[in-house]
Amino acid sequence: MTGRPLPPGPGTRMVELDRRASITLLTGVSMGRVGFTHQALPVIRPVNHLVNDDGDIVIRTHAGAALLATASASEVVVYEADQIDETTHTGWSVMVTGTASRVTDPRALSRYRTELTPWINTETEHVVRIRAEFVTGYRLASTASQGERGGPGGPPYGPDGPSPGPGRCHTLEASDRRGPRPEGRS
Repeated sequence: MTGRPLPPGPGTRMVELDRRASITLLTGVSMGRVGFTHQALPVIRPVNHLVNDDGDIVIRTHAGAALLATASASEVVVYEADQIDETTHTGWSVMVTGTASRVTDPRALSRYRTELTPWINTETEHVVRIRAEFVTGYRLASTASQGERGGPGGPPYGPDGPSPGPGRCHTLEASDRRGPRPEGRS
């Protein structure tokens, strides 16, 4: 039997990350969720990804995927990835919003098909790129570790960069500008 995590206490704070730190965190994980519209309804699918040199998200998909219709129409989608520790209430979350489009350049297709191995056992011959037009990242951090984990004077994602290392986890909460804001911000 697993117990429910305790609600965040006064020792946790939410820290907004800049674009560079957010993209760096995305490069350290390989799995996330893509959200798009299908038949006028919101859909979210788990996918593995890579981040290209421009900070865009690249995923592979199969011929019948609903995402291909969205990408063919160059519609706006959202991509979110995170690492959250429910016990310590720390971690991070990054959300990228931008236009999805099919990759058709033969050299880029070859590169992405080589670098991005799908997790599912099906033919994933199509490649979709999500332009990182808006990037929002948040980290939930313990106030006890302010100086150690990016408090005043520290880096925004911890002393060791975006990879949390064994036994440590950085948490961000993804939100848009209308979403929840840290204390003291409007």
